[in-house]
Amino acid sequence: MRTEIADLLKQLELEQLEVNLFRGESRDIGAPQVFGGQVLGQALTAASRTVEGRIVHSLHAYFLRRGDFNAPIVYEVDRSRDGHSFSNRRVIAIQHGEQIFNMTASFQVSEEGLEHQIEMPAVPPPEQLPDLLDVLMAQKDKLPDRVRRIIEKPRPFEFRMVQSPLPEPKAAGKHLPARQVWFRLPDRIPAGEALHRHLLAYVSDYYLLDTAILPHGMSYLTAKAVLASIDHAVWFHRPLRVDDWLLYALDSPSASGARGFGRGSVFARDGRLVASTAQEGLVRLISN
Repeated sequence: MRTEIADLLKQLELEQLEVNLFRGESRDIGAPQVFGGQVLGQALTAASRTVEGRIVHSLHAYFLRRGDFNAPIVYEVDRSRDGHSFSNRRVIAIQHGEQIFNMTASFQVSEEGLEHQIEMPAVPPPEQLPDLLDVLMAQKDKLPDRVRRIIEKPRPFEFRMVQSPLPEPKAAGKHLPARQVWFRLPDRIPAGEALHRHLLAYVSDYYLLDTAILPHGMSYLTAKAVLASIDHAVWFHRPLRVDDWLLYALDSPSASGARGFGRGSVFARDGRLVASTAQEGLVRLISN
């Protein structure tokens, strides 16, 4: 198994400090703060450690403060309710004595019911698309220092974008607020629906907010703007594996008030809709 994938799995192996109290390690991904997906994945892991016989079907979270990747994060779980079919948990993430994040997650006993879903977009398969890292490294000299620091850090997930990751600034108003991205862990990891859902929570933080600036001819790679997640939600619909190719179909219905809103549908390669996401974040332009 690749070192970066083994390290990602280690990040989700939280240390239990006390009943309902866990501690997770932080990682530097090249950004000024802890990656939001890390906190999402660890918080969901902490909540899951207090639930038996049920699987997470949704989470709703708020990012309150920047996380410090030089320090561990403590996760406090409140066992809000255990009903006949559903369990609810609230998680507070703490660093340096302050809340940096909170999340509510709901878990359900497996049940059968009605079935329908939207169709997966018709896009090229991942084998016909270049690895995103190769595309970015080929243009590394044209990217800002802050972006080079990020792409030079090994990352566990592989991404392949259907559209160019670098929209032309002169094309503002011509780009749709939408994109599709294939992603996967390139090595096989242990089975277990809970683990794969925790990892999907981790990777779901990629590219959602970035989609909100596409119609303005910008990308997080080049934009002179502050982009920061405010809230994040995930709904898990069907079984999934993150070590198989998944398609992330993203769109942004709105940007206003220095905030951008993005939503995503995650499809398995066989066309099953396995999860849905939504996020609102700060989009504040930086004046020259």
